Amino acid sequence: MSHPFSSLSPDLVMSAAESLDIWPAGEPFALNSYENRVLMFRDEDGKNWIIKFYRPDRWSEAVIQEEHDFLQELADNDVPVVAPWRNTQGQSLHKFKVFNFALFPHCPGQAPELDNPAHLFAMGEVLGRLHEISAKQAFQHRPRLEMASGILDAQQRVLTSERLSGHQRRAYENVITKVHQQLSKHSVPATSMIRCHGDCHLGNVLGRDEQFTLVDFDDCLMAPAIQDIWMMLPTDDPQGWGAHLNEITEGYEETLPFPTEQVSLIEPLRSYRLIRHTAWLVSRWNDPAFPRAFPWLADSGYWDQHIRQLEQQCLQLKTPRWLA
Repeated sequence: MSHPFSSLSPDLVMSAAESLDIWPAGEPFALNSYENRVLMFRDEDGKNWIIKFYRPDRWSEAVIQEEHDFLQELADNDVPVVAPWRNTQGQSLHKFKVFNFALFPHCPGQAPELDNPAHLFAMGEVLGRLHEISAKQAFQHRPRLEMASGILDAQQRVLTSERLSGHQRRAYENVITKVHQQLSKHSVPATSMIRCHGDCHLGNVLGRDEQFTLVDFDDCLMAPAIQDIWMMLPTDDPQGWGAHLNEITEGYEETLPFPTEQVSLIEPLRSYRLIRHTAWLVSRWNDPAFPRAFPWLADSGYWDQHIRQLEQQCLQLKTPRWLA
């Protein structure tokens, strides 16, 4: 049985845009995206557009619309984000064939440089402005970050995939149990949850000259504010986090007090992301784009490495390197 995205031909993409009276001047160019399909095209007036086709059966329309409305709220309050285009009826979520899709103005730029203090300060400013607005109300349809239950779901996805050998299964179950015990100690109070970008890594920040814009809110959710901050820290230099955090904190505090009490969540959040990311790859393996892009997932050596990495994270959960 073919995957739904296999029908997403260039002709279908252009027809979807044309259904909104936006006329591509040439074939669309596929961008680096796997969960959804994201392409760029130029219209007859020379304007560049991003067209995003949502993965069927992942999010309900209510969940997607809440993302769009959040982006519009942020844009209306001068937070640098890219809100989706709306038609004359005010609709931002559109349907063509079996796909929900949206159009966004193209945002050019490059990712910030983590070794540039001015860029870190600017990112702190952006995130402070984001959280000032996002804390004013809560999502009604989007997910809520639940680390302990989330890794149990991820564990089930991996184990039912039958990708691990017998000894790897035993080692994986053992390390997940240890991580779960640690994460259970780090429950986040509901009062600390705000609307977050959710996937705020360097690939989702674009700009130049210390002016940055947040893009791709597909994973926005209710989470502690530090969820949008920790991925701006270098993974290969935990001892240097202090200097990076200082710059981000100074920028953040141009708008809000920095959530210092949440810094202890960084290693738990990192562990959660490592586990969930691998489970996500496993769960999407029937999409032909994934075996092409991540062939190493089928290699037994990957799983040995992944288990070792999780064992190392267990040690970090007990004694974070940056606190040692």
